[in-house]
Amino acid sequence: QVQLVESGGGLVQAGGSLTLSCAASRTSLFSMLTMGWYRQAPGKQRNMVATITGTGNTRYADSVKGRFTISRDNTSKTVFLQMNNLKPEDTAVYYCKIETPSTWGQGTQVTVSS
Repeated sequence: QVQLVESGGGLVQAGGSLTLSCAASRTSLFSMLTMGWYRQAPGKQRNMVATITGTGNTRYADSVKGRFTISRDNTSKTVFLQMNNLKPEDTAVYYCKIETPSTWGQGTQVTVSS
């Protein structure tokens, strides 16, 4: 019954920024979980964007390196994705994930216009 709820998506112009949040509930193990952000554009595969371990070790997809930052607050059980210098190709539904066991949030839409 672990729950992940994403928020913060919206419409932004190219070059702008957004910060997504993922709030976890009903888990006492949040601080030990590796969390991830994934995205899926219409008709495309869902791909990893960024991951962060319980101790703060991060990895990023090549397409977002230098533009996106994943972080977490273990006290509030929240994972963030700061997205800067957004491009139209970043348009997708963004999903929060617990890596193991695989658990997904409902997703939040990010649309970047030219």
